[in-house]
Amino acid sequence: MDLDSPSRRALLAAGGGLLTSAVLGGSGRAEAGGATGRPNFVIVLADDLGWGEVGCYGQKLIATPNVDRLAAQGMRFTSAYAGGPLCAPSRASLLTGLHAGHSSVRENPEGGPQRSLSARDVTFGSLLRLAGYRTALFGKWGFGPEAPFQPSHPNARGFDEFLGYITHKHAHQYWPAYLWHNQTTVALNRAHYAPDLFLDHAKRFIRDSAGSGRPFLLYLPTTLPHSPSDVPGHAGRYANKPWSRANRGHAAQVTRLDHHVGQIVRTLREAGVADSTVLLFTGDNGPHREKGVTPRLFDSNGPYRADKRDVYEGGIRVPMVAWSPSLIGPGQVLDDPVTFWDLLPTLADLAGVPVPDHLDGRSMRGLLDGSGGYEGHEYLLWNRPRKVQAIRQGDWKAVRFAPGIAGAGPRGRFELYDLGEDEGESTDLAAARPEVAARLDALIDASIGPNPTLPYGMLVSGEPDASAGRQHRVVVTLHNGSAVSWDDLRVDLETPAGRRVSGGRHPSALPPATSVKVVFTVTPAEAGTAAKPLTSTARFTADGRKVRFRARQAGL
Repeated sequence: MDLDSPSRRALLAAGGGLLTSAVLGGSGRAEAGGATGRPNFVIVLADDLGWGEVGCYGQKLIATPNVDRLAAQGMRFTSAYAGGPLCAPSRASLLTGLHAGHSSVRENPEGGPQRSLSARDVTFGSLLRLAGYRTALFGKWGFGPEAPFQPSHPNARGFDEFLGYITHKHAHQYWPAYLWHNQTTVALNRAHYAPDLFLDHAKRFIRDSAGSGRPFLLYLPTTLPHSPSDVPGHAGRYANKPWSRANRGHAAQVTRLDHHVGQIVRTLREAGVADSTVLLFTGDNGPHREKGVTPRLFDSNGPYRADKRDVYEGGIRVPMVAWSPSLIGPGQVLDDPVTFWDLLPTLADLAGVPVPDHLDGRSMRGLLDGSGGYEGHEYLLWNRPRKVQAIRQGDWKAVRFAPGIAGAGPRGRFELYDLGEDEGESTDLAAARPEVAARLDALIDASIGPNPTLPYGMLVSGEPDASAGRQHRVVVTLHNGSAVSWDDLRVDLETPAGRRVSGGRHPSALPPATSVKVVFTVTPAEAGTAAKPLTSTARFTADGRKVRFRARQAGL
């Protein structure tokens, strides 16, 4: 795209309108108005932010007043866990509700071949878009390939609008030569600081959504404070600190991230939607020590051992704050272990969408609204294939290294810790408690395998609405991959004026783990009618709640 093109100027307009590229409909785009009473969601995901790098978690040197205020007004989790000690597998767990023993993406690119998300992967964006939410992602996606119109692209995985980096490597550039906007690239000539662009677009999306009459999902996976320690303004308030240049920049990055959070909250309030919004702030793994940053200076991992790339607590335990003025009471501190793979079922539950079955996550709704009923987890698992696994069951934590990894020797190494007595994982109890070690070792093996979920969602396919005046078929496929029946089912096909629709026979209920194809015949009233995509609406009752899905014809 040309640097001086109208599209580029629109993209960079401060607080103004953006490019409005057509969005893929094949994954099930929802365009209908959302039901009242459903909350909006804002997910702010920091990149390489340590558990101890936020004031409300004990940070003394870096200022984070906005996140601290959210914690005081909402809920702070002390035992929140990322999906992994590295970016890509952690984000895959966040999006899909599966731990890294089951998810599609289990490793970063430098650790071996990184898989992409597939058409089978249902994200929280997919679910909420299908249910009528406006959805947007501004920031780091982290899954390739870097190409348009492919199943791992954010538009295909549930997000109406995307601005940012597709691949992990591209996201290392704070002043990028280009960014992706939906299916095209926009040239920036390294003249714009990407996190600030993401903030501007997030604020515009909130304002536009507030006036749309539909609930919205904003996913803001910023690149702050990932290396390099690059910020505009020469480190701001930290410019004269007696630290290395990298550490001054890192501190400024964390404070800039905090400022962005404050701007998001201010925009929610100004748009009149703060009370109807749930905001979650967290980080994707432990703190980094790259390009001169020294976590020890900031006590970045708090009392926990190790940092990014390690499955000890410092590499996977992350700050997590939930805020919602109308849902969450102020000043709550929860010690219950919660994880990234809890997010998808939580958002689905709060939005009234049937939760896909066989997820590894559990809905946290009972924790957030105080209603109770949070099931918790029998165990938590982290997996770096052919390298290292970790598992937590109660207070027991096991770490298993593959042969030759981290000096493990030809037979590997198995370590066991009691987090209740030893949160810093300093005393290995594997030899003293062999029965616990054996149980957890077997549980790790039993927990790693293929994706256990079932097909879920809605797809509209068939021949285009051609202009020749001939009949053609449109097939609506519904997959009930949830654990509850979809009752009182009604499936309709919406067509432009001048079309006749027949067919559409379907059962009155769709039991769990079943699918149905509903076939419609569409006849244009006259030749020469312009081709247009068709939209289908499915209405049903699931677990006592009324649900409406809406999807547009694939490929148009």
